[in-house]
Amino acid sequence: MNDDKTPMTMDIHEILKRLPHRYPILLVDRVVELIKGERIRAIKNVSINEPFFLGHFPHRPVMPGVLVLEAMAQAATLLSLASMDMVLDEHSVVYFAGIDNARFKRPIEPGDQLILDVTLDRAKAGVYKFTGRALVGEQLAAEAQLMCTMRRIEA
Repeated sequence: MNDDKTPMTMDIHEILKRLPHRYPILLVDRVVELIKGERIRAIKNVSINEPFFLGHFPHRPVMPGVLVLEAMAQAATLLSLASMDMVLDEHSVVYFAGIDNARFKRPIEPGDQLILDVTLDRAKAGVYKFTGRALVGEQLAAEAQLMCTMRRIEA
């Protein structure tokens, strides 16, 4: 077991155990560093085989900005769940509660490796606020403040 400040990693098998997302919407391939209650650094390998590239755009494939935000949110969810030592069950879901100050600085294209850096800013009353950054190499591709909340759902 890791203590709260020992960095942890996750391969795709561990991610699949923790997130309910599946192809084609699973947007985190690996967690390279996670410090509970603080931050996560994860990777999304962007491939020309992604289904959204068929229509966005056929003449110049670019990853949609909303999916970059979704990738950041999935990384944030992994951080939240690990921080609480929790695994989602079939009656729990994590939703966006808000997105502020989203900025897109460079296009993300097939062959890019998207680095998702997300820090936990605040957790209060079941609402989590994060600062997310998506990088390609050292270049900032996108950034935003994200708010997420967990809800129980009935089957």
